[in-house]
Amino acid sequence: MTEQPAERHQAGAISAILGGLRRAPRRVRRGSRDVVENAVSQLFDAAVRQSQAETSSGEYRLDDLARLAGTTTRNIRVYRDRGLLHPPLRVGRIALFNDTHLTRLRLITSMLDRGYNISHVHEMLSAWEQGKDLGDVLGLENAIAGTWAAEKPQSMPLAEAAKLIDDEKAFDRMVGLNLIRVDGDTATVMRPKLLEAFREIREYGVTADKLIDIHVAVLPLVDQISTILVQAGAEQVQDIIKPGASLPDDTEVAELITMLVRFRTQAVATVAATLATSIESTIEGLVSHMLADFIEQAAEPEEG
Repeated sequence: MTEQPAERHQAGAISAILGGLRRAPRRVRRGSRDVVENAVSQLFDAAVRQSQAETSSGEYRLDDLARLAGTTTRNIRVYRDRGLLHPPLRVGRIALFNDTHLTRLRLITSMLDRGYNISHVHEMLSAWEQGKDLGDVLGLENAIAGTWAAEKPQSMPLAEAAKLIDDEKAFDRMVGLNLIRVDGDTATVMRPKLLEAFREIREYGVTADKLIDIHVAVLPLVDQISTILVQAGAEQVQDIIKPGASLPDDTEVAELITMLVRFRTQAVATVAATLATSIESTIEGLVSHMLADFIEQAAEPEEG
């Protein structure tokens, strides 16, 4: 079968990484886990960049645009009606969207996912179009391009990290849980998004210790979900890469890496949607129970 241009391009994007790993001395390949882990990280980053490049060129119909942006056609129509998305190009009765629409749609989705409402998104996009830098506030670069690792560690002076946590006992617990690593006068925050979520929730009076307790309780359950999901992907990998056998050619490895990247994306989206639905239902039940108790208590004096 003739190799397609996209497949050749994709293989070329990771050939250098695979080549370096193949050329590494045997003692390095076997004895240095860091070498292998670094190569794997580079492979997945290359696959993600390639995937983004392949899905960000050309013109798209409405259904394709929704699929690439991870949203629905109904949402896109709402965004257009609210002035968030520019009108498409009309070719006869066909509406065609381009890369600008796709990028903007990804930004809209990212901001809505962060809790902003449509009015806020409209204001911020307008500011962005006027040349103001929203990247530091919203992490727009990651929203557009994406990377393999969900979170990249952030290093800062130890004093700055301590001030960020603002709780000596909680800081020590985070170090013990490897959420923060300390090396001399430098601290590396391993889970920046998690700590940012902690900071926001603490503004409502929830203590850092309570949030850490929740993290400790939830993490094993999340790991169980991850194990179940990854096992499904591992079965496919084992059919292609067998222990003790030589690596397949670059194109086949590239296809495998791309499959796992897409598997990760869809698994996260599915679990996030399921978890959100469960949390919404639980919150509604809790609030309903609280209101029912309040109404019942308020009605008791009238009955007396």
